[in-house]
Formats: sequence, C-alpha cells, structure tokens
Amino acid sequence: MSILLGIDTGGTYTDAVLYSENQGVFASAKALTTKHNLAIGIANALEAILKPGLAKIELVSLSTTLATNAIVEGQGSPICLLLLGYPTNALQLAGLGEALGSDPVVFIAGGHTINGDEQTSLDLEATRRAILEYAPKVTAFAISGYFAVHNPTHELAVRELARQLTGLPVTCGHELTSNLNAPRRALTAALNARLIPFLQQLILSVKNTLEEKGISAPLMVVKGDGSLVEAQVALERPVETILSGPAASVMGARYLSGEEDVIVVDMGGTTTDIALLEGGRPELSHDGAIVGGWHTMVEAIAVHTFGLGGDSEVRLDENEDLVVGPQRVVPLSLLAYQYPEALETLLQQTRLAAPLAAREKKTFSQSGRFALRQRSIAISENHLDADEKQVWEWLAGNRPLPLEALFADRVKSLWRQRALERLVRRGLVVISAFTPTDAAHVLGYQTDWSQDATWQPRWRRANGMVHRRDDAAWLGALLWARRFDHFSSPDEHAVDEFCQRVLRQVSVQLSQATLATALADKPELDLNRSSPASRFFIDRALASEPDPAALLEVTLTLRRPLVAVGAPVTTYFPGVAERLHTRLVIPPHAAVANAVGAVVGSVVQAARATIRKLPESSGYRVHLPEGVSDFDKLEAAAAYAHAEVARLAESQARRAGADNPVVEVQRHDQIYRFESGAGEDIYLGTEIVATAVGRPRLGD
Repeated sequence: MSILLGIDTGGTYTDAVLYSENQGVFASAKALTTKHNLAIGIANALEAILKPGLAKIELVSLSTTLATNAIVEGQGSPICLLLLGYPTNALQLAGLGEALGSDPVVFIAGGHTINGDEQTSLDLEATRRAILEYAPKVTAFAISGYFAVHNPTHELAVRELARQLTGLPVTCGHELTSNLNAPRRALTAALNARLIPFLQQLILSVKNTLEEKGISAPLMVVKGDGSLVEAQVALERPVETILSGPAASVMGARYLSGEEDVIVVDMGGTTTDIALLEGGRPELSHDGAIVGGWHTMVEAIAVHTFGLGGDSEVRLDENEDLVVGPQRVVPLSLLAYQYPEALETLLQQTRLAAPLAAREKKTFSQSGRFALRQRSIAISENHLDADEKQVWEWLAGNRPLPLEALFADRVKSLWRQRALERLVRRGLVVISAFTPTDAAHVLGYQTDWSQDATWQPRWRRANGMVHRRDDAAWLGALLWARRFDHFSSPDEHAVDEFCQRVLRQVSVQLSQATLATALADKPELDLNRSSPASRFFIDRALASEPDPAALLEVTLTLRRPLVAVGAPVTTYFPGVAERLHTRLVIPPHAAVANAVGAVVGSVVQAARATIRKLPESSGYRVHLPEGVSDFDKLEAAAAYAHAEVARLAESQARRAGADNPVVEVQRHDQIYRFESGAGEDIYLGTEIVATAVGRPRLGD
C-alpha cells in the first residue's frame, strides 16, 4: 500500500493528511502556520499524524496559499525589471507601473518583431550597467523582451549575463507564457521574481522538516491548474503556484464530495476562493488568472479570489458602515495566546476608553490594534528607508507594539503610518486586530486558543456556552462596541450583538462573492457596475437583517449546490446557503480539503509551437521556446514542430516528476475561408500543442 503525505500551508493554518488509494484519507491534522519560521508549523502538523509503525511514505505533495496571499495583500520582495525593446509607455499598460511600485525598471534597446526578427540589437553594455547597479538592492531580476515568445534569444542572453554577474534568481517572460501581450507578460515575470523568496523559504522548510522526520520521498508542489510539479522546478516558476491552494481545494472538494455540477467555495483565514465545476472538471482560465486585481498570464483553474476570510480585519468603510476585509490580520485571540502581555494592553485600553463620549470615538480608532514583525528582511536593513528602519527598530524583540503607542505623537503619526503600511506590504510586519475569528470566539463557535492561565477569569454565560470576560476576543469586541453611538456604554448583550453583526456581515459578503462568481461570464451584470435598481434588489435579497416595514420582498435562488471546504465554513455557510436558497454540502475532511487535493493530482506539462508564413516569401517559420527555424514547406515545418513539442513536453513532464508520461499532440490550423468561393483561402498560422500527463514518481 502506497502512503502519500499531503501538506497545505495557508495564511493561518498548516494542514497535513495521510492518504492511500485503498483507504482514502486515514489521518489528518491542523497546526498554526508560523510565518517567522514555517518549519515549526509544518513540524507540528506532521507530528500529529506520523505515528510509530507507519509504513514508508512514498510521496509528499504540497499546496500553498502563500503566493496567492502575497499578491492579494500586495506583498513581495524587491526586484528589478529589465524591459528589452519595450515602448516607453509600457508602464501605463496592464497596471504594470502600479504593480511595480517603487521597484526599479530599466528600458534596454533590443527586442524582436512579430516575425521573430531582431528589431534592434541588444545593448549588452547598458544591460551590464543596470544589473550591477541594482543587484545589491534586489532579491531577483525579471526580464521581458518585446515579442520574446516569437524569439527568446535576447531574454536568454540577458538571463545568462545576470546569472554570471550576480548569482541571483532570474525570471524570463517567455518561459511563463507563450501568449502575446507584452505588458501582461512583463507583469507576470515581475510577480514571479517577487515570489521566489517566499516559495524558497517554504520549500526549504518542508525539506528540512521531512529530513528531520526521516522522510526521503519526492516532494511535489501543486500548480494553479491543479497539476503537480517537482519542488525544484516550482522554484523556477513560483508564479505558477498562485492559486495553488485554491486549485488543491477544488480537487480535494471534488474528491471528498463526489459532486460534479457545483460551485466550490474554499474559505480560509485570508481569502475565499470560488470555482465552478462542470461534469466534475474545473474550468481553466486560458486567458490568465486574475489575482488581487492583477491580470496575469498564468493558466490556472478559473478561481475567483476574494480578500475575505476568518482573519480578515473588521473595519469601517468611508460611509462608516461595518465591512470585513480585504486585509488579513492576526486575530486578537491568537495574538494573546502567543503573546499574553497583549491581554494586559487590551484590558488597559478598555479601562481608558470606558468614559469615551460618542463624539470622541475616532480618537481611539487605533485601540485594539497591534503591529509585530512577521519575518526577517530578505537581504538587509539597508533596503529600508529611514522611516521604515525606525518603525522596524521599534518592533525589535518580536513583541507586539500597540498602534496607540506608535501613533501617539500626532505630528509624526502620518509618516509612521505610511512607513508601517510599506513594511506590511512587503510582508515584513503584520497587523493584529479584531476579526470574524474573534467574533466567533466570543459567541462560542470557536475555542481553539486558550488564554494565559495566570488570569483570574470572570465567567459569564451566553448561548449556552461559558466564556471568560478577560479574553482578548471579548475585550476587542468591547472596544469595537463602544465605537457605535448606541453602544456608548455597552453591556454583555451589546458585545454579543456586535459579534453577531460581524458574522452576519461576513455571510452577506460571502453571498455577494458567490453571486459575483455565478455571474462572471456576464460582464454586463458586474455587481460593482450595476444600476442602482439592480443593486437595490440584490442588496435587499442578501440583506443581513430583513426590513419588516418594506413593501417588497426579494429572494435569489442559486441553481447549483454549494460545496464548502475550509476551517471556518460551518460557521458561515449555512447562512450563505439560506440567503441563496440552495443546497449546502460540507464533505468529510472539509477542513483539510487543500491537503487532500495536493495528493490526488497528476503531473501535466505542455509545450507549444506556432508556425507563421514568412512575409514576402513562400517559406514558413517555426517559433519554439528554444528559438526559431525556417522551412520551405508547411508540412515540413509542421512535422518538425510536432516532433519538437512532443519531445519538449515529455522532457518537461519527466523533469517535473512524472512517471512514464503519456504525450498527446494536437494541431490547429488557422485559415480564413471566403464565403461562396469569393476568393482563395488565406493561411493565418498553425499552433501545435503537446500535452504530457503522468502520475508522480514514487520514492524507492
């Protein structure tokens, strides 16, 4: 019996499952993700399922939301983007300039034409100067050449030079996609380069932990399309692991539920990911996955990702309405579990805020919020500006700092806030604040994290459950309740009412996200751009509380069942299914569906070639990832392309960890035919695609 180990590292939890084809899932565990040292959380999860006498583990497969979360939250390591032959307005296209932020970008002469001919000679001297100038300030380089998908020679030359001069990781745009759209290809290359340190840290942590546990099995990583790839190959293209966690959850939900035509919803700590299954198969976004508002060129499962999870921050919007997300924070209940001194700070804040008048409530808007270091700086503190360095130093000792203290000096609070925001975006610092997880703790739906045993509790009873009044979640809810005029002197009932309001708001936003996904193929019905009348009906149908005075009652019916997976779904999704009037399926092992999906997939690798007619010639040019070749006849070009893509696909699949992959090649000729024989057919081009599929190799 072959035993497979599945691991999923998410923003809040690390999950692990043991699986065999005979028994299915026969052991599972969850442990807190420890971002400052991922190995701790991974080891804790493994220790809970690796029992004495267990047969040898023959394969380990890993899915992760770290790349997705980093993009959604705007995090990433500093990179330098080299654009070869690009027009100077490229940064205004596809959101490229906005995505790069303060990261350097250098325009260099070079690039190719649509036919693969050199448009300008590559300026290697300018390239050398740029690489040497920025190498000390960045963690990786991204390279994107104009029409490099039709001729990659300039990208390959710059990659070789960067590796020789720096030894830093280098990403080439043509390696990530064969599709045209230069700005989006550059964006995808930049995101890939930014994510390399994140995935390096994760894979190194997993490998070290496996070695300590005596596990020598091959390590695979789930890609965004649900397929598997060997870990070392994943390190070269980490951007392909965006939506890895959601893809694994979709595969796991399909396997665990047995449902075929459903909407799969995976709710975690940071995001909620929603996908449609047709006949048991997920739809692929061939045009590229959209994550955190960025339209990449990564082919992945068509998952709609929303910044809404159990650990999303509860906040007020510009209209002073209560909303949740999209920023992930550390729940107060978890913060006080890990740092008991935070409980004393919260208690002091509730005492100070007790006489607060309603008109003064905004003065204490930072109450119940903390900052702490999340991970070490990738290179050195020299990469921080003076303001960032000062905030970073205040957070020394890896202890939480109340934001009230950080922003106490009103004159300096603005620059400190901006510096803190930049550190958060880079993933160096994390905020702790009140979350739906905390509201669920107050109401007794979650009891995961204990408090400091030295505290003398004052007990109370609510909803049939016994709670401590002096716990972090309750104190955080008390601070929040006082921010509303009618809660100026809240009692326990008012605190419970506020927490119930938070959970209702989450269910409403989850319902809106599900509805937006169901309407995704109808852009004219975009909920964000719909008419006031449409918004009225939708808002009324999904309202958290019915309006007894309303003359009109509106209902919505979702004509697909919901399969909900993820740790928090039992708390929120009964309310979602009720609002959408549909059947809810929460399968066994739903809380660890991502880890299950990590071990039930296969290795899939594709290679593409395009054939174009040469202008002013009767010849044909084959464009391959390794370069171009010219032929006099179309069929000779097609035969060569067929053989090359089949070889490349099989080679890539074996390198990606496949055992005896099966290769299938398809040819698509693009020909324009005139109606009624009005003219001769016009040959537009040919695409030849080889796909190699195989189960991953098991350990010896």
